[in-house]
Amino acid sequence: MASDHVDVLIVGAGLSGVGAACHLRRDRPDTTYAVLEARGAIGGTWDLFRYPGIRSDSDMFTLGYAFKPWTNPKAIADGDAIRDYVRETAREYGVEEHIRFHHRVVRAEWDSATARWTVHAHRDDTDSEVVLTCSFLHTCSGYYRYDAGYTPELPGVDRYTGQVVHPQHWPEQLDVTGRRVVVIGSGATAVTLVPALAERAAHVTMLQRSPTYVISLPSRDVVADTLRRWLPEKTVYPVVRWKNVLLGTANFQLSRRAPKLVKALLRRAAKGRLPTGYDVDRHFSPRYDPWDQRLCVVPDGDLFRAVAAGRASVVTDTVDTFTPDGIRLGSGQELPADVVVTATGLQLLALGGMRLVVDGVDVDLARTVAYKGMMLSGVPNFAMTIGYTNASWTLKADLVATYVNRLLRHLDDTGQQIVTPLAPADSARVPLIDLKSGYVLRSLDVLPQQGTRAPWRLYQNYARDVILMKHGRLVDEGVRFSRATGSAASADTRTAGAPVG
Repeated sequence: MASDHVDVLIVGAGLSGVGAACHLRRDRPDTTYAVLEARGAIGGTWDLFRYPGIRSDSDMFTLGYAFKPWTNPKAIADGDAIRDYVRETAREYGVEEHIRFHHRVVRAEWDSATARWTVHAHRDDTDSEVVLTCSFLHTCSGYYRYDAGYTPELPGVDRYTGQVVHPQHWPEQLDVTGRRVVVIGSGATAVTLVPALAERAAHVTMLQRSPTYVISLPSRDVVADTLRRWLPEKTVYPVVRWKNVLLGTANFQLSRRAPKLVKALLRRAAKGRLPTGYDVDRHFSPRYDPWDQRLCVVPDGDLFRAVAAGRASVVTDTVDTFTPDGIRLGSGQELPADVVVTATGLQLLALGGMRLVVDGVDVDLARTVAYKGMMLSGVPNFAMTIGYTNASWTLKADLVATYVNRLLRHLDDTGQQIVTPLAPADSARVPLIDLKSGYVLRSLDVLPQQGTRAPWRLYQNYARDVILMKHGRLVDEGVRFSRATGSAASADTRTAGAPVG
């Protein structure tokens, strides 16, 4: 059983975890740290998902790191390019040597007497336990299960003679050339898969229970391409980044304040890309308002083009039962299928499934209140990275990493050792993730909550959060600073133990 100590322990070596480590190297080069990654590679989501057409649904000027310009010509990038970008960043900042692969964190125990976390991880490659201690714990593990996606009950699937595939575990050797494919789902994964599979399949049908808002955006950013002719990349990147942030914020605010107008505009845009007489209202006009769920982005209208060309179709109906040769729908229609792809969503898993214990008491996440969308009431020296639901994940990840570094500097400057978020005095609570997507609604009872006002409320507004996280006060009614309670309170926890890196 190995044991050592670091100032900061980061959980997850995906987009957020690598970013958090880079921010530490940039802002606090003397801080010791390690990154624990449950899998065997850097990249997180972008290494796990390998299904055809995998790409970002956000532009890379905002999904990329604030400190590392995205130079690829494609603004809406393929998964391989994003994975390479994350790995390149890790190499550039020397993060690779601090990552411990196949370390799955199962439990973290906080001790106020020593102001330390004791973190227990299981090494899947050696089937052994590893114990580390740290002064600050930062989880960057996302919020869904990596080992299994969500698949609803599929009546009669045992009779089906074709192949059933979930995108989260795409078979490397699967060839759909000349085959009939049905993709069950209507979210970001489905609208990505359909045009990609349609390039080789005999036909692809997207079977959806209800439609989703789909918007076409250029795969390349015209403003970026123009500015790159005259200006260096380090100048172009922040300009285009802020342009996209402001446009995205305006879109979200307009959707909230004038949903009927935005709904009409989205319908009109979809209608303009589909054949004359196409039933847009049935297949591309959801019952909910824009941004109640995330909008699905299709680069250069690839989904619409596949449908217009007859290589793909959309069917809005329910599954009655699988048959030996396909799927019979609630309407009685039967869809023949050689391959069925269940793009039916994700399963949420808060904090990567780790168990938190504070001074011997298990933390019930559902009873905690998020502070500034990144810390939990009653849980000291702990931060979690959860990105925006209405904008690029990395925009929030960068801000969280910056705020953590500000907190560490404040602890150093004041001689304090512990920062503990406090719950608001009132009992009003709202969900932490403000989406009505199925994967969110299925998991509300196990997720932290948030309050109804700052600093316990996340407003999904990047410009506002820049002021709050980069320049706002560190000392307010929602947080308490203190020192360790034990006899070792005067010890320098930054240098104790055997530092890594």
